[in-house]
Amino acid sequence: MSSLTSRLAALASPAIGLGCMNLSHGYGQRVPEAEALRALEAAFEMGYRHFDTATLYGATVNERLVGKALSAKRGELLLASKCGMAMDPEQGRKVIDGRPATLRRQCEESLARLQTDHIDLYYLHRWDRQVPIEESVGELGRLVEEGKIGAVGLSEVSAQTLRRARAEHPIAAVQSEYSLWTRNPEIAVLEACREAETLFAAFSPLGRGFLTGAVRQRERLAEGDMRRGMPRFSDEHLPRNLALLAEFEAVARELEVSSGQLALGWLRAKGEDILPIPGTCSVAHMRENLAAEGLRLEATTVARLDALLAPERIAGARYGEAQQAEVDTEEFEQA
Repeated sequence: MSSLTSRLAALASPAIGLGCMNLSHGYGQRVPEAEALRALEAAFEMGYRHFDTATLYGATVNERLVGKALSAKRGELLLASKCGMAMDPEQGRKVIDGRPATLRRQCEESLARLQTDHIDLYYLHRWDRQVPIEESVGELGRLVEEGKIGAVGLSEVSAQTLRRARAEHPIAAVQSEYSLWTRNPEIAVLEACREAETLFAAFSPLGRGFLTGAVRQRERLAEGDMRRGMPRFSDEHLPRNLALLAEFEAVARELEVSSGQLALGWLRAKGEDILPIPGTCSVAHMRENLAAEGLRLEATTVARLDALLAPERIAGARYGEAQQAEVDTEEFEQA
């Protein structure tokens, strides 16, 4: 059992965590601070113990929220954050920087914002191709030795990069997008994780809200919502994807669960080493998502869903050109 798994077990953590990004980043308007703090506190009270944030989210606002809401409960949760990708205040844009000195500085700043002396799981948010992965991971390993972080993680990397990285230092977790709508980890990285008993944290397990039925018209997305630039949500591809969604929702009705719960149940059926971290601003949705932990799908249902939302049936790539250039993951060929 890995130290990360042991930590989760000691906390009696559910097998579903909370992605905190939505509160201040990515999907349009930020949630007002008082409302965001109440949501985080409610998440803890209802049972969430694995909280995931990042330096990037809200240009550090999200880490401050998490620290303010949960620092008094620090010993009762697993805290994950990320470095290597941040908003540059001078340039006003996102910058990927994996240099050791940058990662160390960002870690120190994250510790202050999170009001803690250590971060349980610290991910390299994106691999900076200008810096060998071994150099970035080596510095994170030194932060482990110093007790500033508990374990090293990587985000949106390929199986090859993961293998290079873990030759430098053990990698406790890999975080990438994984859902019925995005099956890329099945190409190679899930297998690479299992070779070394590395946990897999699945972000956007609800297909960025698509699998819940929350996105039926692109024009309804708020200005600044990242999904406006994603091909699958384009006017060209969304209608075809909505036809698949209708079939998926029919299965959920048969099983008398919400479509979001069915999506999480499918992911849980893919392995106990997969930890979904759905994000939401809604306390009601947090509760609904957490309830999916007890959902057990029959193998025939899993196979039916596999076929229904097979990669070749999905219209459009998951990322636009600029975002795709930032990641190192294996990709399916687009029809």
